[in-house]
Amino acid sequence: MTPDVVRVRPLAGFQLETDFADGERRLFDMRPYLVYPTFAPLAEGALFMRAHVALGTVAWTDEIDISPDTLYLRGVPLRSASG
Repeated sequence: MTPDVVRVRPLAGFQLETDFADGERRLFDMRPYLVYPTFAPLAEGALFMRAHVALGTVAWTDEIDISPDTLYLRGVPLRSASG
């Protein structure tokens, strides 16, 4: 089972830095997803930068969110501050 997202930081270039409940930190590139109708509104940068954690995943509005499975499995692991 994929751990929940506990923190998200939207970055320039439509990147998400996510921290998970198991201590993992991952970088996820949203650019390939912006072509899909569900995520197309995020191409407007101000909306993308409003990413927040909601119920263990990343959301922007009541209609736009992304699965923690996708963020975890397709995200690039980042080194933690302790290692």
